[in-house]
Amino acid sequence: MTNTRAETISLLEMLPEDDISLINIMIKKLIKAWDPDFTKLTPTEATELEKIIAEMDAGEYVTDDDIEW
Repeated sequence: MTNTRAETISLLEMLPEDDISLINIMIKKLIKAWDPDFTKLTPTEATELEKIIAEMDAGEYVTDDDIEW
């Protein structure tokens, strides 16, 4: 976690719940402006996707038949 993120979280924890809710709404609006179609990946999502693709390339995958519904 970067210092900026840690500081932001620390500052948020000082706020009352109503203000945190307002900040949450603002962040959602910023994310929608940054990626209106929600097609960009966060660093965590990109890492997870790379792992999944590597597993699939290695033949590791689950089919619908493997899942007991």
